[in-house]
Amino acid sequence: MRFTEHELTVALAGAGKLVVASNRKLRRKGVDIDTVWAEMDRFQRFKVLDALGDQILPVLVALPDVEVAAGARPSYTDSEISEVVARLAGDGLGRVKRAVVVKARTALVQAALAALPPRLDPDGLVSEQ
Repeated sequence: MRFTEHELTVALAGAGKLVVASNRKLRRKGVDIDTVWAEMDRFQRFKVLDALGDQILPVLVALPDVEVAAGARPSYTDSEISEVVARLAGDGLGRVKRAVVVKARTALVQAALAALPPRLDPDGLVSEQ
């Protein structure tokens, strides 16, 4: 699937919000993650996105091409995502560490895909559903 630059940026930000939301202090306070993300300065957001970029972007680019209808989001099965993640994880890891890396990156990619906006039609208008 060919993602646009905007879609990749939104996907990466969605995964970044998930990582920031995993902070125990924020969960205890019950803070809205979108508010926390907006209050972070550009460098703080950059550090989060930079750390995630090497893990998520190669997987998004390597996902198989699927046909996406206007107004819909691309969808992949868990096995499709984990196969791509496992293939890109490399062989230099032990069995247990590799399993943890595959599971964690698969969850990050799923969060990134969930954050994608609906695909626009070729004329630039969202179709009515």
